Amino acid sequence: MKKCIYILIVLLTVIACSTTSKNTAVASASPKSNGGVNDTVRIANDSLEYEVIIIDNGFSTWLNSRALPRNYYGLNYLETKNQLYVTEWNIRASQPQRYNPNLYEMQIDYSPFIHYGYEVNYLIYNYMIYFQNTYKQKLGGYVPIR
Repeated sequence: MKKCIYILIVLLTVIACSTTSKNTAVASASPKSNGGVNDTVRIANDSLEYEVIIIDNGFSTWLNSRALPRNYYGLNYLETKNQLYVTEWNIRASQPQRYNPNLYEMQIDYSPFIHYGYEVNYLIYNYMIYFQNTYKQKLGGYVPIR
């Protein structure tokens, strides 16, 4: 059975529904800039059997306009930061009485023992930066303001 990483699909669906938009597009492993039309970013690689889906109104526009370009950070840096952010995210998702369950609705299945590749790590990292800046959250360490 195909292993899937569903990143924030339920959480972000709730967030997306709260700020309803009718324009939804799906981006492949190399997302194309559509001038902010995309609400969904999807990265899939059948040979590695993973899939990442990020649904959040405004993320695609933010990614295309404010995120640093691909290859600005090295893969090792992205993996290290993602592990830190995802660990804290999962702690918060497991404590809905303490943290806003509308923000941390589900845990993220991210393993440091799986090589996801640059594109997946780049998008997860940038989503975490976007999330922290947009929702005024701090998942750990320095959060760049963009």
